[in-house]
Amino acid sequence: MREGLLPATVATVLELSTSGEKARALTELLGEVFDPTETAISAFEIEEGVTTLSLNAPWKVEIYFASHPDEEAVRDLLRPIVGDVIDDTPFTTVNQQDWVAASLEGLKPVRAGRVLVHGAHDRDAVRVNDIAIEIEAALAFGTGHHGTTAGCLLALDAEMKKRRPRHGLDVGTGTGILALALAKQIKRKVVAGDIDAIAVEVSAHNARLNHAPQALDLYVAPGLRHAKANRPGHFDLVFANILAGPLKRLAPSIARALSADGTLILSGLLAMDVAGVVSAYRHQGIYLAGQSQREGWATLVMKKGGAAPRPRRPI
Repeated sequence: MREGLLPATVATVLELSTSGEKARALTELLGEVFDPTETAISAFEIEEGVTTLSLNAPWKVEIYFASHPDEEAVRDLLRPIVGDVIDDTPFTTVNQQDWVAASLEGLKPVRAGRVLVHGAHDRDAVRVNDIAIEIEAALAFGTGHHGTTAGCLLALDAEMKKRRPRHGLDVGTGTGILALALAKQIKRKVVAGDIDAIAVEVSAHNARLNHAPQALDLYVAPGLRHAKANRPGHFDLVFANILAGPLKRLAPSIARALSADGTLILSGLLAMDVAGVVSAYRHQGIYLAGQSQREGWATLVMKKGGAAPRPRRPI
């Protein structure tokens, strides 16, 4: 799944209930077909308390359109994945005033260790020692409320308890929340890039909003195809919260940029994606050090070394 920027002017929403496997297929398909600045998609497990991440468990998929789409064309696109149920699934027209109000109501503070992500209406929730990141309600889709972003923030919190990274990189930064969370804690500029120029503009806006206009060293390019990111062995902490497919393709370039003692935090993965992604990075000399699951999404913490350390046999 690409956790993109929710269009500020949502006109139509399509909601589907399906299986985890079909939810993943939908997120990958729509992420490739639609313009990410005009359309966004969210998928999550419906049943709370499920710990197995079963692909047969019920999932909810929400597709947001900035303008009303060609309904028949969308149905034809989705029918091979979800079947004829799409023919009876309504497109809901959203009143812009109601959308803004709903976004504001749904943007509750999210805490991950010292990091608190909040809207302007919840500034009083910030504690003295919090790393506070304020995000406007209209940008609620990329604010840490999704399981992938929250999982990365929690992994960052665990990493900060062990050491203090010096050089950070956020690949596919989206709204910039992960890069900002790191930059505010290490007091150093973090390199952050995205293929979407609009997302990079939003990241810059969020940095200014949080009184850290110089915190992010931004670039527009696919993956690490920019001089700011393509620096062999330079980064000791790298985020990549994107689709499983791109994560696999980026494995060689990310491995090259990661320092010998670096930590890699990956997300945007369903349970069925984990094995393939881990295998792709193992071939690049990076092993799985830990993983977590949140709202049906997996977050991986990886280290250089080729394979997980094993205890030596006694002689």
